[in-house]
Parts: sequence; C-alpha cells; structure tokens
Amino acid sequence: MTPPLRRTLVTALSLTALAAVSCLAAPAAGAAGTDPWVRSWGENAQGQLGNGSTTATQTPAAVLGMARDDVRELSGGGGGAGAASATNIINPFAVALLKDGTVKSWGTNNYGQLGIGTTVNQSFPVMVAGLSGVSQISAGANHVLAVKGGRVLAWGYNKTRQLGTGTDATESYRTPVSVQSLDKVQDVGAGCDFSAALRQDGTVWTWGSGANGRLGTGNNTNRDTPQKVADLADVESISVGCDHVLALTAEGTVKAWGKNAEGQLGNDSTTESAVPVDVAHLDSVAKVFATSTSSFAVLDDGSVAGWGKNTDGQLADGMKANRTTPVPLDRLKGVQHIAGGADFTLAALDDGSVVGWGANAAAQLGDGTTTAQVTPTTALPPGSGVTRVATTVTGKSAFAY
Repeated sequence: MTPPLRRTLVTALSLTALAAVSCLAAPAAGAAGTDPWVRSWGENAQGQLGNGSTTATQTPAAVLGMARDDVRELSGGGGGAGAASATNIINPFAVALLKDGTVKSWGTNNYGQLGIGTTVNQSFPVMVAGLSGVSQISAGANHVLAVKGGRVLAWGYNKTRQLGTGTDATESYRTPVSVQSLDKVQDVGAGCDFSAALRQDGTVWTWGSGANGRLGTGNNTNRDTPQKVADLADVESISVGCDHVLALTAEGTVKAWGKNAEGQLGNDSTTESAVPVDVAHLDSVAKVFATSTSSFAVLDDGSVAGWGKNTDGQLADGMKANRTTPVPLDRLKGVQHIAGGADFTLAALDDGSVVGWGANAAAQLGDGTTTAQVTPTTALPPGSGVTRVATTVTGKSAFAY
C-alpha cells in the first residue's frame, strides 16, 4: 500500500516467447543492483519469484519482463504453513499494479488468487484480463483487493467472506468481483483472512474474519460486508499485517487493533484488542508499516521504531525478544519502505540499497547466504534504483522494485 503524504485470462506464452522474455529480462553480467528490472529472491517452489522457474535464488534476480519503471505497486501474498489464515497451506503469489492501471500476477493460484480465470499456477507474470484503471492493490494470504474509481474489487479465497460480496457462500472467485457498499476508497489492505479499506473521509472499514478482533469492530464476529471501525477518524494511512492493523492519524499518532500475542499492537501488553488502541510512546509519525507479525514506524525526523514479534531478530534491534512497545532502531537510517514475512524483514533505503534482517534459512535476506541476522545485511547495494520492497505475507520470498 502507498501511504498518502501527510500535512502538506491468462496470456498463454509459448516456450519460444518465454525464452525471449527471459533473455530480455536477464540482467547483464556485473550489473547486479543497477539493472532496470524488478528483483526477487528466496523460496520459489510455486513460481512466486516470477522468473519462469520454480528454483529458489539466494540473491536478487530479475522478474521476467517486469521493469521497475512500469510498476506502481507490488504486493506479495500467501506464504508458509502455519499461517493464521483460512488454510495452513503454502500459497505464495504476487500481484503487480502497473502505472498504466493494469495488473499482473504470478505464483500459486489454487484459489484463483491470480485473478486470471483459472486455478493454474504461473511462474511468470500474466495479465489480469479485463482489469484497468486500478489505483491500489493489496494481497492477503489467499485473496487480493484492488481499488478502481474509488470502488473495491476482490478475488481469490472467500471462506471467511474476505471478498466482501455479501451473504453468498461461493468459496472462491477466479476473477475480480465487487465489494459491496463502499465508495470513495483511497487505499486497501489485505490481511491473512480479512480486508480493510481507508476511505477519503479518513474512516476505516473492515470485513472478513473477526478472529482476535482484527476487524476493530468491538467483537470477534466475521463480517461478509464492510463495516466502519467506530471511534476512528482522520486516518491518513493504514497498513495491514496478517492479523493486525495499524492506522496513522492526521495528528501523527498511531492506532492499532487485532492480534497482540507478540506485542504487535505496541500498547505494552499481549492482550488482543477488538477496538483501536493507542500505540504507546509514539508521536510525530510519518509512515507506518505492518509486517506479518511485527510493526514499524518512521518518524518525522527519519528515525525508526519497531515492536512486535522478534524471536528471529526481525526488529533489527540486535535482540531476539518480542517487544510490546516501540523501541528505537538506531541501525536503520534513511528508511523509505519496509516489508516483512513471518520471520524476516526488508527495508529500502534512500541511497537505493535494500537491507534485510531476521531468519534466512531460505536465503530470504538476499545476501547470498543462509545465515540469520539480527542486524541489517545488504541484499542490493546503494544506487540500485530500488525504492520499495515487498514479501509474501507469511512466507520467505522477497521483492524489490
């Protein structure tokens, strides 16, 4: 998701065509970090890296035919077994919103989460046919949200009604369908099995699974259509984790709700909350980022704070202990964007580099090793041209663009 500034179906490719695209997208020798392509690395068993194969990579490699300059937003979905989603199956995939308003997708497609009308996996980007004029996208565990003309479209898994289509019992949709009763939407966030939308009037609306209070509506009841989060106004941006939500207000404070077993709400407790609570000891916040089970804030002065799950060192504070309130992350400077799966985190820095920290058994940090890190290690060097990062929601696959 792209926070606003505050205060001021399938294209069937022949083997020959695929080989041509692969040749086109392959970075030249010695051009690591400076070529024009979207990069990906880590796990790839379902083709979620978009490089035309199912082979894992330990360092950033090109996504086939996907130039950074063409991409407005990229969102990773699905992830590893044990995710707090409607299923515990590995369903990694990715969607990319292009600057011309069209959408491409790749990876796992067992629930139609690629939006291409089939349930066939794709190891390279394919166009979501008939979809244009899109301004925002977000991928969850098994579903996708897209904003078009202020309305929300959705596709993929619908077991917990995360597509917001109403009372119908259709388990999944292979092509985009309309979310009911929402207009003037400026941003969306897909959690593991629920959805959230930020309207232009600064209100937040949620639907899908209500477990752990993740809908913020005062109870744990599932909702099949959007409902307004009460007593929450003047929200400027939202960021959605697997089971929790962060909301940045116009005053520079942060509200949070949902699961809190790892302290991801930042309110000095591990008690879940079905209503928004204040994140403690934070003000003058410029940006918020919810990873799978952790949370981060970039302050107006450029400093960074983190809280939540940290058992694999995914907060970059040099420790492996969960944090229930924000802690300063002095090792992080010039942070432009943050994303993370269940056990690792990435950041795009203002010098064009990408760094990562946390678990690394699947080479998800992109530094060419499988060695875990509790402090940042470099995946892409300064000058790479990258400004943003993404990961599969609960998995071990990463993207830089």
